[in-house]
Amino acid sequence: MVAALHPDLHFSLERGIRSIYAFVVSGQEDPRLRPYTDAWKAAAEPDTPLWEFHDSVPAVPDPTEVTVNLGATRVALADVRVHAQVEEGLVDVAVYHPALAGLEPSARAAMTFLPLDATLGERLAGERLRRVEAADTEPADSIGLLELRELVHRLAS
Repeated sequence: MVAALHPDLHFSLERGIRSIYAFVVSGQEDPRLRPYTDAWKAAAEPDTPLWEFHDSVPAVPDPTEVTVNLGATRVALADVRVHAQVEEGLVDVAVYHPALAGLEPSARAAMTFLPLDATLGERLAGERLRRVEAADTEPADSIGLLELRELVHRLAS
């Protein structure tokens, strides 16, 4: 069904925020796919107590309660620290976690972006984050994920 809209779209079934379940159609931050996800959301049924529908991966309610398992490595997002630099309404970030340096390059890249998407949601992260990099040491003036969420929401409003 989702591939009929566009072959590059992805979908997932998740725990809902307002409903029991969530059906998510995502372009994974590819701006070329935004018209397809927008059209899908516009045509979707209204949310019900059982199902809610999202046209991008939503933020989790509290990312600091999330722990990601990468093989034998457990990465608690509560331990993620971010240096955020704001310029012209966009944010450049350096993401630090003590486990990042020991991860394989692909896992390191995933764990650099995953906390940001979990905190901001796919759409807001795509709109407001400009440069994203991993940090080997905790940056000076770093903030936690919930503080980053507050900062980006202030910029977006």
